[in-house]
Amino acid sequence: MNKEDTLKHLNKMCENTLNETLKIKYIDVGEDFLVAKMPVNSSVYQPDGILNGGATMALAESVGSPTSILAIDRTKYAVRGIEFSANHLRSVKSGNVIATAKIIHKGKTIHLVEIIVKDERERVISICKITNYILKIA
Repeated sequence: MNKEDTLKHLNKMCENTLNETLKIKYIDVGEDFLVAKMPVNSSVYQPDGILNGGATMALAESVGSPTSILAIDRTKYAVRGIEFSANHLRSVKSGNVIATAKIIHKGKTIHLVEIIVKDERERVISICKITNYILKIA
């Protein structure tokens, strides 16, 4: 599948999911990365008017798991996130945040994926990691 078709497929898969609720859209993909963006507005604020860390984590997980999905044979395996961590470094009040996921360890049954979330000015907002279990389909 080419880049454009892959992005269309990923975005179509996310209809009627949390991604749609949060307006997360996949915007770039390559051999070893996946990128998505999410708008920052009152729908993803915490009470004091900044981006909620949970929304940031949802964005990060929304690129972290599919990055592993793109790296496996989906007819034989499925992906399940088994651990997630996030360090929030900066707050955001408006614009978009962009998450880029890359596999930093690709084992037979475990993938470790690093996700860097930045604002539109390229400042790092959060650094996240997800451990994905690669599950053989019975």
